[in-house]
Amino acid sequence: MFVLVEMTDTVRIPPWQFERKLNESIAEELNKKLANKVVYNVGLCICLYDITKLEDSYIFPGDGASHTKVHFRYVVFHPFLDEILVGQIKSCSQDGVHVSIGFFDDIVIPPESLQQPAKFDEAEQVWVWEYETEEGAHDLYMDIGEEIRFRVVDEMFVDTSPTGPSSAEASTSNAAEEVQKKEAPYTLVGSISEPGLGLLSWWTNS
Repeated sequence: MFVLVEMTDTVRIPPWQFERKLNESIAEELNKKLANKVVYNVGLCICLYDITKLEDSYIFPGDGASHTKVHFRYVVFHPFLDEILVGQIKSCSQDGVHVSIGFFDDIVIPPESLQQPAKFDEAEQVWVWEYETEEGAHDLYMDIGEEIRFRVVDEMFVDTSPTGPSSAEASTSNAAEEVQKKEAPYTLVGSISEPGLGLLSWWTNS
């Protein structure tokens, strides 16, 4: 679920921090820049693990700050495919079951990856597994707040870097741009379509 990623960056330290130790200032600046941010094709950055190498610091004309090239390792949330995680159901919609693991909310289990047969209850706004038994079908509701075990089957990264509007499209694509701004930069796609996966209460209660 968590991996160590080797990174390189040039860190700017302003003059009023020169009285501090360089490592402390660099660590603080790296965490300000990266913590709780998604790096494209890398994952969700959590915190600095360690600094492996500091190159020479430079002060450029017109800027009193020091600029140091830093090699470091960062703790990143990036589950591998087929990893099994446990989270809580945040909401349900026609698009599937939306899951949160506390610090990360952009997890969706699409309808085709649910235990089958499944249906969406419009009145309750929850998905229901129509569990077949010898006595007939039983409706097992996927209620909000329930703990759910799922398998990671896919991931999607979206480049959300700001881009300048094209002059030809500036007047016609405002709505599309608004939608794009709200798109999550990193989304996990889960599945519960196998025995043992789904709500924990399904498998722990007799």
